[in-house]
Amino acid sequence: MDVRDVDFEELYRGGSPIGRKLPWDLGEPQPAVVALADAGAFTGAVLDIGCGLGDNSAFLASRSLHVTGLDGAPSAVEQARARAAEKGLDIEFAVADATKLEGYEGRFDTVLDSALYHCLGEDERRAYLAALTRATRPGARLHLFAFSPEVPAGFPAPYLISEANLRETVGQDWTIEKLEPAVYTTSMTPEELRQSVRAVLGDESADLTGLAPDADGRVLVPVWSLTAVRR
Repeated sequence: MDVRDVDFEELYRGGSPIGRKLPWDLGEPQPAVVALADAGAFTGAVLDIGCGLGDNSAFLASRSLHVTGLDGAPSAVEQARARAAEKGLDIEFAVADATKLEGYEGRFDTVLDSALYHCLGEDERRAYLAALTRATRPGARLHLFAFSPEVPAGFPAPYLISEANLRETVGQDWTIEKLEPAVYTTSMTPEELRQSVRAVLGDESADLTGLAPDADGRVLVPVWSLTAVRR
């Protein structure tokens, strides 16, 4: 299986070799996102693009922010709505194509991309950044996490993103304020990750020893952490 061809709708329905436990489904906000919020990084109308199951959206809404969560997978949006409803949160979730964002022009002051960018091919990334530029107001901030080339070869990543790629693509219409290495928390222990790699890629020998777990045993993956301002 080529992870670049993954059907996210199928994943969210649990109908793929990866199983029901998705590597990015923590059941809580991504710690890197919490750290940004604690630093006051989110203001105004917030777009959580590629929101998945909506836990980051729910967390930001709990901080009294107006949040819109968009994802291309209808099943993800349906589950995100259910999770938010359980928490009593009023969040706008909708299905949308991240490379177009039609109907959202000039709407957002902050954008969170929590691991969407590295799922897109090169042409899609350029269309995506152009769509984000149309959907935001001048001075809007983009906070983006994307897998870096430090990710081991055995890890099932769609694309590994270079610093040069981010500077060139994001830098078209955005001024990059911060671009630095960081880590992204997964839902999987090292053994669960190895089992997932075997199931998805059929690879019994993938070397994942470079990925250390956090204090709760969850694998941490190297990413870029980017903050940019829309010109």
